[in-house]
Amino acid sequence: MSPIAIGSFEEFETYLGKELGASDYFQITQQQINRFAEATLDHQWIHTDPVRAKAEGAFGNTIAHGYLTLSIVPYLWEQIVQVNNLKMMINYGIENLRFAQAVTVDSEVRLVAGLKNISNLRGTIKAEVEVTLEIKDQKKPAFVGLLIFLYHFNPVSGS
Repeated sequence: MSPIAIGSFEEFETYLGKELGASDYFQITQQQINRFAEATLDHQWIHTDPVRAKAEGAFGNTIAHGYLTLSIVPYLWEQIVQVNNLKMMINYGIENLRFAQAVTVDSEVRLVAGLKNISNLRGTIKAEVEVTLEIKDQKKPAFVGLLIFLYHFNPVSGS
């Protein structure tokens, strides 16, 4: 599925209260987990020690850091919405984020997003997007929350 193309506040507003779509599934590998541990200095064994995680862990294997699953949102979001005519985008906030289930190594996840609210703040567009990170073949998601983006569109020609 191709991403939804949006080039203005008015185009974005037509999706208010609607699901925007879902990304492709993305596999979380041990290599990604290890690299994230290096980048964040979070080497907790439930993430980085497969032998110990299988023997002592509650999940039967290593698990992705919750913040690793959150950090792939921009990559997955771009598969859902392609914002054109954009001068700048700012990640403004996250509200009510809940990590509902651990993501075990080699699981596949995808982002499902819906537009909860949108407002035009003197030319800056504030989009509030409800997101769920689903885990393939699991009933409970990895997380749910509300992401807030600020979009600054380029001026329309002739204005």
